[in-house]
Amino acid sequence: MELIDIFDENNNYLGYSLERSKVHEENLWHHHVSAWIMNYNGEILLQQRALSKKKNPGKWAKTGGHVDVGETPEESIKREVYEEIGLKVSDDEIKNIEIFKSINPNEHYYSYGYIFFTDYKENDFVLQKEEVNTVKYYTIEELEEIRKKDDKNYTFCNWDEAGFNKQIQLLKEYRDKISSKGVDLNERRKKFF
Repeated sequence: MELIDIFDENNNYLGYSLERSKVHEENLWHHHVSAWIMNYNGEILLQQRALSKKKNPGKWAKTGGHVDVGETPEESIKREVYEEIGLKVSDDEIKNIEIFKSINPNEHYYSYGYIFFTDYKENDFVLQKEEVNTVKYYTIEELEEIRKKDDKNYTFCNWDEAGFNKQIQLLKEYRDKISSKGVDLNERRKKFF
């Protein structure tokens, strides 16, 4: 049984938790986390959700999930990234890029967005098969093209235009910071962190 802490519409903890299914049934405010994973070439890792998932099976998405009872968003994203794709993230690598309040009247949540950097290749990730079918790197420009085509195989195609464009702009800024030509990987890491 997965328990989730309950918040009010102003993101104040209300002092109790409920089972995840009940939270969604009653449309209560809760926390999500998600992370963009970027390699040092500026490419973005997406994961294809397991085909057995109830929500968005087989769709391509960022890594993330619900914040469990008693967890901070930072603890949650570290857990989710490790469980789903086997990437260990240290506290000093956590870069919060956004806190988003859902405006959908049917889904009340605050989503904490992060970005992490790795030198992992696609086959280096250890996938949790109940959650993830496979992973693939995309350029930011490929993500923009997919969005233009309105490809329904990607969860970000459901985002509003402003939200998608804001995320893409942030990704480009981070890519520019780490993808300096002629600088070795260790120097890029030092430059960013």
